[in-house]
Amino acid sequence: MTNEINRSTGPESDSTREMGGNTGRQLTGDWNRDRDWWRESYDTKPYASADRRFEDHEPGYRFGYESSSRYPGKSFDDVEPNLRSDWDGYEGRGQSTWESMKDSVRDAWDNLTGKR
Repeated sequence: MTNEINRSTGPESDSTREMGGNTGRQLTGDWNRDRDWWRESYDTKPYASADRRFEDHEPGYRFGYESSSRYPGKSFDDVEPNLRSDWDGYEGRGQSTWESMKDSVRDAWDNLTGKR
């Protein structure tokens, strides 16, 4: 397993990364291909709560996916101020605030980049 991410839509290859804690599934870097894993594992996340569903955090996951390629080689902590600012202009955020999405953005970012 390498630290590279296969962002293509083709078959998974050696450059995909195993998703944290879920052997057998691969992180592809393509939100559309990885979405089901996030949905299935949502209840295991430390930020999951009884009053919030996967769909409530989905904008954060998508934003994490889209943002990780804009800041290559950077850790979440390095770019959080930029991400917070970017969030305010993110079309897919709906009514969500940065503070309510920060954990899901970070989770997606960390899983994609391998930087924690």
